[in-house]
Amino acid sequence: MAIKKVWIEEGCTACEMCVDICPDVFEMGDDEAVVKQGVNYDDHASEIEEAADSCPVEVIQYE
Repeated sequence: MAIKKVWIEEGCTACEMCVDICPDVFEMGDDEAVVKQGVNYDDHASEIEEAADSCPVEVIQYE
């Protein structure tokens, strides 16, 4: 599946799990994780899926 869009919904607890799993796509903002812009998300599809599956509050979404 090609991933063209990644976002984080409200409720991020800043656990940094997504950053640990996929630092090329996720980074820490002031109070929560954010998705880096300008990244070819499809190049990191398996890591994005793993980060979404590992998110303890299930706020990482992709399509």
